[in-house]
Amino acid sequence: MQDDWSLQHDPMRLYRFKRDENHRSVASKYNILGFISSGTYGRVYKAQSLDDEGTIHAIKKFKPDKEGDVVTYTGISQSAIREIALNREIDHENIVALKEVILEDKSIYMVFEYAEHDFLQVIHHHSQSLRSPITHAVLKSLVYQLLNGLIYLHSCHILHRDLKPANILITSGGVIKIGDLGLARLIYEPLQPLFAGDKVVVTIWYRAPELLMGAKHYTKAIDCWAVGCVMAELASLRPIFKGEEAKLDSKKNVPFQRDQLLKIFEILGTPKEQDWPGLVDMPEYQNMKRLDPFQDRLSDWSHSRLRNDGSGLDLLRGLFIYDPERRLTAKQALLHRWFQEEPRPTWNAFQTIPHHQIPQPRRITQDEAPSMMPMPQNTSHQAAQPVLMPFAQSHSKPGSSASFASLSGGGHYGQASGGNPARKKVRLG
Repeated sequence: MQDDWSLQHDPMRLYRFKRDENHRSVASKYNILGFISSGTYGRVYKAQSLDDEGTIHAIKKFKPDKEGDVVTYTGISQSAIREIALNREIDHENIVALKEVILEDKSIYMVFEYAEHDFLQVIHHHSQSLRSPITHAVLKSLVYQLLNGLIYLHSCHILHRDLKPANILITSGGVIKIGDLGLARLIYEPLQPLFAGDKVVVTIWYRAPELLMGAKHYTKAIDCWAVGCVMAELASLRPIFKGEEAKLDSKKNVPFQRDQLLKIFEILGTPKEQDWPGLVDMPEYQNMKRLDPFQDRLSDWSHSRLRNDGSGLDLLRGLFIYDPERRLTAKQALLHRWFQEEPRPTWNAFQTIPHHQIPQPRRITQDEAPSMMPMPQNTSHQAAQPVLMPFAQSHSKPGSSASFASLSGGGHYGQASGGNPARKKVRLG
């Protein structure tokens, strides 16, 4: 009786009672089929819904923080907050969709739509299995849909800041889905300068020259440079600018990325002051001046990779313009004549190729880590063994990925102005 009276007269207790009564665990909603990949922030699993006709999803579980060997709870990471907040506000066919977020046992589970492939998998399939280049029709379709998704993100004033093959997914129907918004940033009236929160953004091979030159302010142009790098990698089946990253020092100072800049200059030539206003004011300008000068040889590079495709080379040049103010925007790139010429891009990137040229769906493994199990509880006598939940089984070696949020198992690569981000469903481009 006392409990009933308390529930009726204590609004917060009534709210908590109803919340707990309606809460459903991950295990009650999803059957975990296997482990996909792991990374900096946690682990990703393939799961089947128990509610809606067995739909397949990818569930991303964020790790609890650790202090030495002790697992502690220190709240939600900045990356998780950003990814959840941004994914909840966007809706587009070329962006991976967030279905729901579940909080359980001080862990965060993000449930995404599932994609069977990613760009990195396609590159590996062509370089290792088929030993043949990606066809022009498929290449155009992949890049076109990527740009279409990027136009949407930029229209919502979101910088992705980590576009690379492992983060760009492809469904079995050949639809491209940009994933991993863990480094993404809303640039409409930011609360602090972009540089203040994240001193290093974009995986080194895809990092724009203004970032490498130490720019404190940067724009959507950094994503467009990354698209150029991804397009070149799809065409050649290997990264175009494969430099060695100089790591942060003990005081977290960003070092001069000499090797990466050299890799860029060796193909695009050394930038000239008259072509890039503001270059002389860049923090790393004096270090850059000490490097040997190089001539532009992008045409030579593209001769065999793009197979004498003049329009494709022209698009690459536009995406690789040193001056970010003159670099092609995503919308300008989508309107480029390369996409108007035959073969034209399709909304199913695999439409023009035989079935055997499509990569196999990614393999899943059983998870040997206890991350989908309750944490072991210590007693005064002994530490209890972890108890397996119904969906966490076996102990075989898991796969690995360079990017946790790519929802992909094959990665080996190193690791937004005006208006409110609105929920949009239109096809842009």
